[in-house]
Amino acid sequence: MEKLSKQKLVLVGLTLFSMFFGAGNLIFPPYLGASAGVNTWIAMAGFAVTAIGFPVLGVVAVARSGGLGKLAGRVHPGFAFVFTLLIYLSIGPCLAIPRTASTSFEMAVVPFLKEEGAGALAQLLYSAFFFSIAFAVSLKPDKLTDRLGKILTPCLLVLIVVIFAGCMVHPAGPYGVPAKSYGSNPFVKGFLEGYLTMDTIAALNFGIIISLNVRAMGIKQEASVVRETIQAGFIAGGILLLVYSALAHVGAVTGGTLGSGENGAQTLNQAVRFLYGNAGLMMLAVIFFIACLNTCIGLISCCSRYFSTIIPKVGYRAWAFLFALVSLIISNIGLNKILEVSVPVLNAIYPVAIVLILLSFGFRDERKWKAVYICSISLTGIASVLLSLEQAGLGFLNAGLSRLPLYDMGLGWIGPAMAGIAAGALIGIAGNKNP
Repeated sequence: MEKLSKQKLVLVGLTLFSMFFGAGNLIFPPYLGASAGVNTWIAMAGFAVTAIGFPVLGVVAVARSGGLGKLAGRVHPGFAFVFTLLIYLSIGPCLAIPRTASTSFEMAVVPFLKEEGAGALAQLLYSAFFFSIAFAVSLKPDKLTDRLGKILTPCLLVLIVVIFAGCMVHPAGPYGVPAKSYGSNPFVKGFLEGYLTMDTIAALNFGIIISLNVRAMGIKQEASVVRETIQAGFIAGGILLLVYSALAHVGAVTGGTLGSGENGAQTLNQAVRFLYGNAGLMMLAVIFFIACLNTCIGLISCCSRYFSTIIPKVGYRAWAFLFALVSLIISNIGLNKILEVSVPVLNAIYPVAIVLILLSFGFRDERKWKAVYICSISLTGIASVLLSLEQAGLGFLNAGLSRLPLYDMGLGWIGPAMAGIAAGALIGIAGNKNP
């Protein structure tokens, strides 16, 4: 059976890791650690499920099915189109692209602002500068972007090692008392926080890319491609686990004494300022700027290519300009507001992605189990959307939704998903008995 050499397999694994690990992934584990305190590792276990486990499974699921369109098409072609569109909007101009500018502004500019009240103007000027560069480079992506990507991952890993080592040698203090949200069910809270990485929905686009890379390295047999993709996924997942754990520890020892700040960017700023002073802040600023810019360029390019295939009359350049402009406007809302808005949106999309991924493993014969896909995804989607609307402020939905199993834990969609699987399975069994 065909197989990659160890060197090539590690290279594919590192490639997948670099695709997952954008600048945004740096800010969530530290904030989790700072907020969870002594419950950090229980919360990290839940975070690892949705921020590492499901993304890796998503890559495998898409590789085995031949792409997101084919996987989502097991439900219905219309669903495949709408779901793919929602994913691109989420990882594109509505959430992820604006977050690159807001995150880098928090890390590269805010620590050096001396005048109070200058933040709004500074953010506007910074985001205009940031998206101008991103737009210009995305018009003609060449070796510059590729080189930034190759340099970026080692730089980020070195930075994390330096910060983690500093916290091991000279910690700010012990783990603190957990915040109220992490006091009762830290595992579930961590599980829900993993949504914010967006990696599970991003993985539904990454899987086919990784499988193509494996084929480009000379692996032709489908079974071998899937096997090598799975192994690369485990390599990427292992690195993510180590990195997230290190960052969570940094946040835990920082937050207990210095406070968590309003988000993970501020937590990291406090940690680096405490350990290395202004030199550390400068280093962090440069790394975050490069990381966010590189991620932004990639996302603008990816989304513009996709939308130019949907509406070819609006060319790639026009889409790139539109996404850069819209992202510039949204980014000025601020990182905290973007994160706040992203929670209900991701709560609506993530459960559907999770169920779709799990179904691809449990019900591989889509023709035999078509009803399972339709029933479970339909009920999961309805429940997750209603729960997200309730979270967004439609309180009148509470009377009905509060009766769902696991509602109090923020997992009210699981009951409808299981009911859909059961109903679909019964329909499928009955249909298979009467061909």
